[in-house]
Amino acid sequence: MSVPLRAVQLNEANAFLKKHPEVLYVDLLIADMNGVVRGKRIERTSLHKVYEKGINLPASLFALDINGSTVESTGLGLDIGDADRICYPIPGTLSIEPWQKRPTAQLLMTMHELEGEPFFADPREVLANVVRKFDELGLTICAAFELEFYLIDQDNVNGRPQSPRSPVSGKRPVSTQVYLIDDLDEYVDCLQDILEGAKEQGIPADAIVKESAPAQFEVNLHHVSDPVKACDYAVLLKRLVKNIAYDHEMDTTFMAKPYPGQAGNGLHVHISILDKEGNNIFASEDPEQNAALRHAIGGVLETLPAQMAFLCPNVNSYRRFGAQFYVPNSPSWGIDNRTVAVRVPTGSADAVRIEHRVAGADANPYLLMASVLAGIHHGLTNQIEPGAPVEGNSYEQNEQSLPNNLRDALRELDDSEVMARYIDPMYIDVFVACKESELAEFENSISDLEYNWYLHTV
Repeated sequence: MSVPLRAVQLNEANAFLKKHPEVLYVDLLIADMNGVVRGKRIERTSLHKVYEKGINLPASLFALDINGSTVESTGLGLDIGDADRICYPIPGTLSIEPWQKRPTAQLLMTMHELEGEPFFADPREVLANVVRKFDELGLTICAAFELEFYLIDQDNVNGRPQSPRSPVSGKRPVSTQVYLIDDLDEYVDCLQDILEGAKEQGIPADAIVKESAPAQFEVNLHHVSDPVKACDYAVLLKRLVKNIAYDHEMDTTFMAKPYPGQAGNGLHVHISILDKEGNNIFASEDPEQNAALRHAIGGVLETLPAQMAFLCPNVNSYRRFGAQFYVPNSPSWGIDNRTVAVRVPTGSADAVRIEHRVAGADANPYLLMASVLAGIHHGLTNQIEPGAPVEGNSYEQNEQSLPNNLRDALRELDDSEVMARYIDPMYIDVFVACKESELAEFENSISDLEYNWYLHTV
């Protein structure tokens, strides 16, 4: 970090501590490959040292599987002596944790080599590398997420989740009731605390809607003209939602498909692009006639099979797909059509944008964003046409063609020459190694259903 930047950050720390003399601790946070937040807790007196010198964490933090164990085949564990790298604060992310009983703040970090260069395996840096390609074209990306989650009971039933009892009626919800305002009222204190906590932390969340299953909700984030920051907000929002729910004696899940027969949790991203004069290059009275929009969509659709491992990174991710749940299973696009992979919402001409509807809430936001932007850049620079937009039900017109399991998705990613031009092949190797390790462990397990079917019958 440069000296001027360090001075600015120290001023940020000084101003925050002066404003919040009650703060006792600061959580230093960094999101791993799975989007799981890890890090250290320090006393407030150590905050200046963090800004001046950073903190050490092992490089293997980005080679952890979903259970937090190092995947040695990545080469980031014992092969390098489980060596440390240095993590520096991300400006503008120092904020209060409103759920803590002992006043505590939080600060996002990003990992660097000891010599100062960004560490290649930090997903935040993976995204930053893609964004730089747009910077070279003089283009600015505006982005926003829609994040779905379930409120669940803190007590499960035989290891399975269940909806929490309403603090208002005492009943467990059982019906879908999409957009029902009364269901928001059933959990109003928790949901309002989420919005108020987001405001306190500077997270631009402006609305919560009831989604398509019992106790399922969606939080909408405002668009920001920095896709990396948009992902920072998504990571912090998930942590906020979880902890506010705990305060209300409930739990949450962002698992892609927690309930058979119910909708899964999605993570939709909206993207528009501004030129050097600040004009939206997708703006059009007739989106189908906008060449930049068509080419961007064409690139996304062409690369979508190779993106799937980043969009749907877990075994459970692929259980979310199904026509009745509005999860697209083919590379398709349309105007104001929720059955397609890439939707162009209707509205004012200046607000035309891409809504990418494939990823689950279990995706790492940085890797999701990097994938979609890679597709957009590929389409813009190669003028790829997407074909005609789908009108009506895409599921009836297009056969399922996207990878429908993690193994096939990893193969598509590993074999993609286009994705390797945008995502460091060394990072792709690390990601694939971690996910293949998880997949092998999953496939070596024996499910209850297998015992029920085969133990006494064959």
